[in-house]
Amino acid sequence: MKIVIPGGTGQVGAVLNRALTAAGHEVVVLTRRPARDGEVHWDGETLGPWAAAIDGSDVVINLAGRSVSCRYTAPNLQAMMDSRVHSTEVVGEAIASAARPPRVWLQMSTATVYAHRFDAPNDEATGVIGGSEPDVPDYWGYSVQIARAWERAQEEADTPHTRKVALRSAMVMSPDRGGVFDVLLRLARLGLGGPVAGGGQYVSWIHDQDFVRAVEFLIERDDLRGPVNLAAPEPLPQRAFMRALRSAWGVPLGLPATKWMAELGAFALRSDTELLLKSRRVVPGRLLDEGFVFDYAGWPEAAGDLVRRVRRSRLNRGRPGAGMPVLPRSSGSGA
Repeated sequence: MKIVIPGGTGQVGAVLNRALTAAGHEVVVLTRRPARDGEVHWDGETLGPWAAAIDGSDVVINLAGRSVSCRYTAPNLQAMMDSRVHSTEVVGEAIASAARPPRVWLQMSTATVYAHRFDAPNDEATGVIGGSEPDVPDYWGYSVQIARAWERAQEEADTPHTRKVALRSAMVMSPDRGGVFDVLLRLARLGLGGPVAGGGQYVSWIHDQDFVRAVEFLIERDDLRGPVNLAAPEPLPQRAFMRALRSAWGVPLGLPATKWMAELGAFALRSDTELLLKSRRVVPGRLLDEGFVFDYAGWPEAAGDLVRRVRRSRLNRGRPGAGMPVLPRSSGSGA
């Protein structure tokens, strides 16, 4: 197949590009800064010559959007909104104007669309869409607005010949440098991987290989459309999540952090505490109902595999003449 990935230079795009290219597909990445073969320039806002890559393609997987790994200031939140909505709208325009439109458009979304909750998991049928919630910062609600506007831009696109799926993805865990797993593992190795603000908030995640397999599953299943949760079926509290990661690396203890300590750490990392404190208890209802089987349903097994791959990669890099792996340019979505 010919697969076009707008915004495919981030961590998730790198994971998909490697796997889909290895499977024999032709992958074209749309990016503002093309630097490699198979990359085409676009601005993520206006139609241009890049639209020719979509015309005649089989699949579009739109990942474009400003990285969420930043301080959630008003300008940054607006940039997140604009980059997601505008890029989705223009991808829809390119598909609508194509003489041979792709048969499926997978649009990145986020598990953050669901409410901050501890009492029950969120699936696509019964999950609570977040909004103004008590005891959380007001701007968390804006993150939900971004997610809803992102999905609405795809829904409203006039593409009658192209099936549309919104990927409500949890954090994709891969051993790539600079990704979320790399950051969490670094904290664990430094002895800082303890519970944050008590550690009761749920962490939803998906192993990178299951993420790729789920994407391939959704491409092949012509009867599936609309929102689909891409998350492992066993989310767990943050304290248990980090305990399993420490165990996989062999670190016995992790210092706990209070909420104000998390604020300081997020400020130092130029990130935001929503990424640490929001309880994302998301489960893949539709994938499971349709018969998708996860290779890594539980976090301890997934963490063990990822740690082995990190160690193997470091060992290979230390060998004379060993080639460097292809790594993403950033930890968030590309543009």
